[in-house]
Amino acid sequence: MGKLKYLAVAASLVVDFTSAQDVDYAQFVNPFIGSEGAIRGYAYGGGDVFVGGAVPFGMVKLGLDTYEEPVNQSALNGGWTPQGFVTGVSLMHVSGTGGGPKYGFPAQMPLTSIDGDVNLLDNRTYWQKREGDDLASVGYFRTKFESGITVELSASRHAGMHHYTYPAASGKHVLVDFSHYLPHPTRSWDSQFYTGGEIELQPNSGTYTGYTSIAGGWCIGAPVTVYVCGEFDTPPDTGKAFKGKNTFPVSRHCRSFNNATTPSPTFTGNSARSGPLNDRVGAVFSWNNVTEVKSRVGISFMSVDKACAYKDSELPSWSINDTMHAARDEWNRDVFSKIRVDTSEKANKTRLALLYSSLYFMHLIPSERIGENPLWESDEPYFDDIYTMWDLFRNQVSLWHLIQPSYYESMLRALIDMFRHEGWLPDGRSGNYNGLVQGGSNADNVLADAYVKGLRGNINWTDGYAAVKKDAEVLPYFDENPVDPQGSLKEGRSALDDWIPLGYVSADRNSRAVSKSVEYSLNDFAVSQIAACEAPEDRDLYLQRSAGWQLSWDPSATARNFSGFVMPRFADGTFHKTYNITNCGDCNWSDESYEGTAFEYSFVIPHDVARVIDLMGGPGHFESRLDYVFQPNTSGVDLGVNGLGITTINNVANEPDFQTPYLYNYLNKQWKSVERSRQLANDFYFNTSNGIPGNSDAGALNCWLVWQMLGLYPIVTTPVYLLESPWFSDINITVNRDKTLRIRADGLDDDGGKQGYYVQSVKINGQEWNKNWFEHEDAGGIMTEGGEILFTLGAEQQVWESGDVPPSPGHIVLDVGNGM
Repeated sequence: MGKLKYLAVAASLVVDFTSAQDVDYAQFVNPFIGSEGAIRGYAYGGGDVFVGGAVPFGMVKLGLDTYEEPVNQSALNGGWTPQGFVTGVSLMHVSGTGGGPKYGFPAQMPLTSIDGDVNLLDNRTYWQKREGDDLASVGYFRTKFESGITVELSASRHAGMHHYTYPAASGKHVLVDFSHYLPHPTRSWDSQFYTGGEIELQPNSGTYTGYTSIAGGWCIGAPVTVYVCGEFDTPPDTGKAFKGKNTFPVSRHCRSFNNATTPSPTFTGNSARSGPLNDRVGAVFSWNNVTEVKSRVGISFMSVDKACAYKDSELPSWSINDTMHAARDEWNRDVFSKIRVDTSEKANKTRLALLYSSLYFMHLIPSERIGENPLWESDEPYFDDIYTMWDLFRNQVSLWHLIQPSYYESMLRALIDMFRHEGWLPDGRSGNYNGLVQGGSNADNVLADAYVKGLRGNINWTDGYAAVKKDAEVLPYFDENPVDPQGSLKEGRSALDDWIPLGYVSADRNSRAVSKSVEYSLNDFAVSQIAACEAPEDRDLYLQRSAGWQLSWDPSATARNFSGFVMPRFADGTFHKTYNITNCGDCNWSDESYEGTAFEYSFVIPHDVARVIDLMGGPGHFESRLDYVFQPNTSGVDLGVNGLGITTINNVANEPDFQTPYLYNYLNKQWKSVERSRQLANDFYFNTSNGIPGNSDAGALNCWLVWQMLGLYPIVTTPVYLLESPWFSDINITVNRDKTLRIRADGLDDDGGKQGYYVQSVKINGQEWNKNWFEHEDAGGIMTEGGEILFTLGAEQQVWESGDVPPSPGHIVLDVGNGM
């Protein structure tokens, strides 16, 4: 069975807020949403979310590391799994991500025995099963091992608080293992591996310091060196450093012996250093006459001194409750209070849980590391664990723009500073290293989305434009990543060798030709949007290139009685005529289309929906095809963990399909967008451990639900928002730091019934609105200066809009011929 509970902790440890402005929104957060998949008790097909102690965008995410079989990509990075053996308690994790593992260090492990069969260098001999329910709330986690040890955890931005309670009659030990990390035993090429460390124990005290260095993992990154400063509230009776040969088989680069059995450690007194063969190092601490041990641990990428300073300043007391309350206060102040709805007894508690839990998960990563950039000196901010732009650009950055302008401006400045010092914008980044590029250079989209909405601040847009122009023009070097033998995955656009001379990505010279052609088109549109003001002479070039997706459109391609699709096209101009439009195979790195079929990608042209409608045969045919992708049992591909249980062609669990339910707005049939998207939300999002339809993807799936609940949806790289239907009768959003956007819904059925959510009319700042969309600066700057959007809702499926359909600012008509 899955081991989780959140309401008990939320009730027992809740802060006593009294004033209206200090509502404890954190009480509604369920930290376990997405922690399991469709199979009860297993992480397979789940969200791979982090469960533990953290503050918004915190560098430290303190939680369990577990090993659960079957090992799969939905049970790697978050650390926590429902039934997995606990192998350690570590300070660094990411949340909601797939692919190879990352982090799971530095680690401690409380033990009742270190004798007999226990080998401190082999976590299988001391790993722990849990009993009862794991408990979690915002900023707090608790579990109990079968050995009787209770573990409580909380965290600040750069430090973690551990509280261990031992059975009275047992041994009381804490293992500190600097060679611990999250493993991936089934895929050696992107497993992490230990490259060395050092530990020093301060005599007659409870303090230890040192560093650990771990390489590889997701993005096949360079070594990540983390400096550590740990302290126990009670000096141990004994503390011994140790070292041991590095024998882990996957560590082919640095292991000392070839597949040797794990040796026993050698104790070395008060210090241990890895040496030239990268020996494993750690320490074990033991107490005789205590039942509770508390530990404060600070970390830094810069120095031991900074790690110690964080420990002391951010965790001034030894109280787990104080640490939890401080984290909870920060979440309420900086995240949850940015979107305020009725939380009284009459409010729908399921909707409250879905809203505030979704906000929680979309603020765990990226990791804010201002002052923690070990690679270069700069006055600019620094962020890491940007994981990935392919996920985040669809809608998440647009919400951060509104409710987190300070954090968001810092993120964009950090991206541009990475370009200055490393030569490229990242599409994904973790462990201070760029990778992996799933399709296009989607940082271009992120910068353009901010630019067209007027975000300037301290962003150097001259350098920003230089960065996106390089993505558009310079072929990155081939990084020889084993998953793609045809192009670089580290950064940039690996298929520019096709894109620039041909205007599309060819299927015989590059991988993921369908999805890259679609994504490169949007990337070039993004570049044109910034060029319009920063380099007007370049605008038309990139705008014209943004129509390249049409060169991959085969009007003669047919599937399910529909004609015309984006298709794999070869360098000689001919199309792959036998390509399966509804099945992308593994839908992975070496396939023609990535995480989506050609049927799906044919809709994913947000900058020129008008041309898509035309190529699909006009509004009637477009509507019929759109209806079809939401019919059950139409999917032609095994979605695996990226949509377990979804039977429609449209896959709400995967980012390319996020906007598709809203495309009815482009037909002035907004009621259908409301109906389709509301159905998807009701069918696949729940206040349960399997409450999201797939991998959380750094909160991207959670953010989709937030927009759904607000009754809005952003069109990326444009200033356009589609009007949908809110889930709450009164929503107050803090935008642009201190302005209020109020969204009201008269006539909403707040009982969750099927009636009462269709839009009958809309007013924006008192003005009757006859369009199902608006722009960022409309109605006196509704998204910058605030104001009110008033929806009148009812039971009728009403065509209420009479104005223009949403714009297609990248509209260009290319002759696609009859297909070759």
